[in-house]
Amino acid sequence: MERTNSIQLDSYELTIADIAEADLDALHALSMSVGWPHRDEDWQIARELGQGVVARDAIGRILGSAMWFNYAPDFTNIGMVITSPRLQMLGAGRWMMNHVLAQIGSRAIGLNATRSARRLYGSLGFVAERTVFQCNGEAVAPPEGSLPPGTRLRALVPDDLDEITALDLAAYHADRTHVLARLLGVSKGVALVRDDRMAAYSLCRRFGRGHLVGPVVAANDADAIAVTRPHVADHAGAFLRLDTREKSGAFAEFLAQSGLPVFDTVTSMSLGRRWLVEKTVSAMPVIYGLATQALG
Repeated sequence: MERTNSIQLDSYELTIADIAEADLDALHALSMSVGWPHRDEDWQIARELGQGVVARDAIGRILGSAMWFNYAPDFTNIGMVITSPRLQMLGAGRWMMNHVLAQIGSRAIGLNATRSARRLYGSLGFVAERTVFQCNGEAVAPPEGSLPPGTRLRALVPDDLDEITALDLAAYHADRTHVLARLLGVSKGVALVRDDRMAAYSLCRRFGRGHLVGPVVAANDADAIAVTRPHVADHAGAFLRLDTREKSGAFAEFLAQSGLPVFDTVTSMSLGRRWLVEKTVSAMPVIYGLATQALG
C-alpha cells in the first residue's frame, strides 16, 4: 500500500500531521465545510478517545482528517474521515486512508460510510453490512408508557461503569471501556433493571446542534424504548438525535412518533471480518443507538 507524507493534488501540496496537534477551531471549520455539526467539544472528545491525522496545505490550513479508535487487540473503528469539498475529487481521501490503514495494520475494521465516501471504501476492500438511520428533529413529549413487566428504571452513576461495559461488550463484541467511561462523565444515563441486574442502558449528552441519545443497548424494542423515553421527555421541544440500525418495528416507530424521523443514512462497512454480529437468541443485547457514527 503506497503511503507518502506529502502529495501534490492539483494546486495543493498536502502534508500529513498528527490530529492531536491540530487547532480545534480549524477542525470545527473543516467539519462545518461538509455540513457536519460537530462542536469543538465533540472534536476534543474524539481526540481523547482515538488517534488520527490531518492533511495540511502549504500555508497550514487543515483540509482533511481521519481517525481510528482501537477497541480490542484485533478490532478498530474508523471515523471522522473528512475531505474539504475542493479536494474530494482529487484523491485526498484515499491518500489519508492509506495512512490510516498502514497504522491499523492487520486489525479488523468497522466504519460508517457516508454516501459520498462509500465508493472509496468499497475500492479499498470494505464490504457493506447494514444501514444506519440518522433520526433527528425537534423532540415531541412521548405519551406515558408502562415499563416491561418486572422492571424499573434508575439513573446511572459512575460506579455502574463495570456493568455498563459488560452489557456493551455483549452487544458490540469489542471492549469500549475507555469510551464509555469518558461519555458517562458528560452524559445523563438511564438503566433498566430486571431481577436486580441491568438489562438495558442509555446515555444522552450535548452533541452537535443539541443533544444525542447514545449508546443505547438493549435486548428488545420494549427495553430500548424504556431507556430512551426519559431522554425524549427531557428534551421535548429541543433538537434531539439518535442513530440506529433499526429500520422498522416498535423502536423505529417510537422514534418517528417522538419527532425524530429519518434525516439521513450511512452504511456500516467492514474490512477483515464481519463487524456486526447477528442476533442469535432473544436475550442477546444489541446496539439500538450508536455512541456516534465515528465511535460506533
